[in-house]
Amino acid sequence: MKRSRKPWMLMICALLAGLVLCWLAGSTLSRGHSSPVTPASNPASDLTIRTQDGLSIAATFRPGRAAQSPGILLLHGVNASRAATDANAAWLARLGYATLTIDFRGHGQSSMAPRSFGLNEALDARAAFIWLKRHQHGARVGIIGISLGGAASLIGTAGPIPADALVLQAVYPDIRHAIHNRIAARLTRGPAYLLEPLLSFQAPLRYGVWPSRLSPLEALRRYPGPVLVIGGIEDRSTPPDESRAMAAAPPGKHWLWLVAHGDHGEICALADARYRGRIATFMRRTIGPPA
Repeated sequence: MKRSRKPWMLMICALLAGLVLCWLAGSTLSRGHSSPVTPASNPASDLTIRTQDGLSIAATFRPGRAAQSPGILLLHGVNASRAATDANAAWLARLGYATLTIDFRGHGQSSMAPRSFGLNEALDARAAFIWLKRHQHGARVGIIGISLGGAASLIGTAGPIPADALVLQAVYPDIRHAIHNRIAARLTRGPAYLLEPLLSFQAPLRYGVWPSRLSPLEALRRYPGPVLVIGGIEDRSTPPDESRAMAAAPPGKHWLWLVAHGDHGEICALADARYRGRIATFMRRTIGPPA
């Protein structure tokens, strides 16, 4: 009697269905979404910056105390916009720094495009950095990169952006850890071990690179400037061990601050007095006082 093929057919159909669902999940995660941003009020001004690949990036500039004051570029996280960095940018401008906030492609009011976990967003960050550097007549410019924003400041095809100082806030070490941790936080580690490769290894088809290319940790080893890494003890998306590894990676001066309380979203949204005190101290030490 011939062995029934039905169980094998069911297994193959289930596998194909799982692959299709994972691809659809990856498509959803990569799809851009616009969101409203409140127009700037004087002395801030809204503007548009053109990227090397021709996209329009929405931005808000706040002048510093002087025409050549040091500048700070603030880069938001995934599913956010420059509105998420508005309060800290306004505070830094009140100190006297020139600040620039942007919406990454596929976010806020910028051109809609697929999201790529920092790879193509690096073009947006670099264009914004060049604009701010020129506008401030070559003054020193620091970057505060939050999650996706930190990755975008590091993993572009041209390498890390040549900022004069870099704050990495809740930044993942590589895309595989980032996906695994986020699945594990919702579904436990068992499903994470199964599903992570099915999502991570979509990168060659979607972005033309292997997952290993999407590694802020590796790129950070090539960044020579001073770095402040901010992580959270309770952050399950970027656990403290990963923040420690990030802080140990740069060859130059580096500092680590692990916040005692708060999940990933809360670490990304830090704006209290203790956070601002650390940012102000770091910027004064690295890019100089705002005058």
